[in-house]
Amino acid sequence: MPEQRLRIPRTPTTLRRKVVLAVVALVTASSVVIGVVSILALRDSLMSQLDTQVRSTAERAYGQVRGDGPAGILGLLNDQNETDARSILFGPATAEGTLALVNNNGTLTAGYLNDAGSISYPSTAQLTALATVPIDGSLTTVDLGPSLGEYRLLGAQHNSVVFIVGVPMSALNTTVSQLSLTVIIVAALGAAVVALIAAAFTRTAMRPLERVSAAAVRVSELELDRGSVDSFEPVSTEGVEPGSEVGRVVSAFNTMLDNVGTALVAREQSENKVRRFVADASHELRTPLASIRGYSELIRRMGGDTNPDVTHSLSRIESESIRMTALVEDLLLLARLDEGRELVRAEVDLNEIVVNVLADAHVTSPGHEWALGSPEEPVVVMGDQHRLHQVVTNLVANARTHTPTGTRVNVTLAVVGADAAHPVAEIVVADDGPGIPPERLDQLFERFVRGDESRARATGSTGLGLAIVRAIVQAHVGEVTVASTPGDTRFVVHLPMSDVAAAPATPPASPGV
Repeated sequence: MPEQRLRIPRTPTTLRRKVVLAVVALVTASSVVIGVVSILALRDSLMSQLDTQVRSTAERAYGQVRGDGPAGILGLLNDQNETDARSILFGPATAEGTLALVNNNGTLTAGYLNDAGSISYPSTAQLTALATVPIDGSLTTVDLGPSLGEYRLLGAQHNSVVFIVGVPMSALNTTVSQLSLTVIIVAALGAAVVALIAAAFTRTAMRPLERVSAAAVRVSELELDRGSVDSFEPVSTEGVEPGSEVGRVVSAFNTMLDNVGTALVAREQSENKVRRFVADASHELRTPLASIRGYSELIRRMGGDTNPDVTHSLSRIESESIRMTALVEDLLLLARLDEGRELVRAEVDLNEIVVNVLADAHVTSPGHEWALGSPEEPVVVMGDQHRLHQVVTNLVANARTHTPTGTRVNVTLAVVGADAAHPVAEIVVADDGPGIPPERLDQLFERFVRGDESRARATGSTGLGLAIVRAIVQAHVGEVTVASTPGDTRFVVHLPMSDVAAAPATPPASPGV
């Protein structure tokens, strides 16, 4: 089995951080380039001065040894003059640390001026290093070990006399090191200061965009597809230059909010008109439907020698008027729930409701296998008993209507999170029927949507039962969900058991009304 590596999600890099990092990187790179150029220029300048000092030391040594000899290092020595390192080092204006080596006809003398102004003698290893100096009048750098460090040296030869003179590079190296450290410190401090300034600047510059982001988040959290939506508060333009890029973004966002708000107001007005129409029409239809049903029942009961066709027609008129009355009552209930009318709130024992509904189901549909699971103690919620009874009735009727005879339907009641601060009552209506087509699950709680069109039509279903369930549950600050596979369909209702003040009923989307 291949080894699986744990992937840690990356934290997204914000625009502010990118800007600050870019500015700091640019300033740091510029500081490094300027520092390197400055260090190299200073080192070249100091090296030039050091080379001049070495040549000057050699010339002074020549003047001390020859007196009237010809100028130049190649005319430094002759056969009659005896020269050694000591005579050179004790010459006039010889700097501390100056080194001299003379090989006069096989006699080797060497030394350097120490801090006390006396002569110290190089070690064998240092003499070996000095032996590598070219004797051609050119300048070279040699490392003489930890005690002396690097030296700038010049060597020459005339006849049988070899002469080497040098000056320590410790002062040059110290100066360059100090400058390098100074450049590093200044660059680091400069980068830190620039980072703070850039962070403050970008924070100020990005504040309008943060306000836009916060406003967008607030809008995204609203349920724009339902209910009443207050007008959106525009993003403040304080500190925003109108013609800038940020200013244009803020202006465009505010324009968008205004357009969306206008569209939502128009949608709400249109939905209110539809709700009022449905409520008014449903209310007005109740009386004529009751009259039609009453007269059809009266004529049917009068009996007599009524033609069989007329009797059948009257029976159909009566049954359809009953179905139409049920549809009108459902529409009127949905319209009232959409308007957010207050429910009758009292303590309701859900145990009693599920027991009564299941007892009715045993009578109305003996062909189904009914099962009940509920706790012995009462499960009490605050709500409208009649409406909650309708929720359970509609869910059980839905299971009965859309499943064949012999289907097992389980109704269970339980308390979820009994030990928590806000326990929830859970009602589950499950069946082992054929299931609901997956493409219908998302729209199952919409109005006039049926899980099985042919079966629902045959049984007189209006397609409003589940829409009523959702509207009532939402009015009780609850939630209803559905999951379905062949052989297992579950409707789950969650209702808060704590005494929660019911929010105004949130009107569900009603595209079909």
